[in-house]
Amino acid sequence: MQQTTACSADYAKQVAEELKAKGLRVNSDLRGEKITRKIREHSMQKVPYILVVGDKEREAGTVAVRGRGGLDLGVMPLADFAQRLHNDIDTRQ
Repeated sequence: MQQTTACSADYAKQVAEELKAKGLRVNSDLRGEKITRKIREHSMQKVPYILVVGDKEREAGTVAVRGRGGLDLGVMPLADFAQRLHNDIDTRQ
């Protein structure tokens, strides 16, 4: 079983708070399950975007983004993702 490290969990909470402050709905999954299991579970729930953060993302101040249907949108700064999400909301994609 893969454990969420304290640093990664803290960064995930920070990311969630920043997105909430921008008026976006956010849920965090900090369970100690394997990442592939969590991604599959949330994909089946049709979550529009899944953000994955780990040590590399924390150090770079970025997030790894997956869209609905398993579409890998790559790694991007949090501000860029928030802007993209607001654009999607504005155009109702």
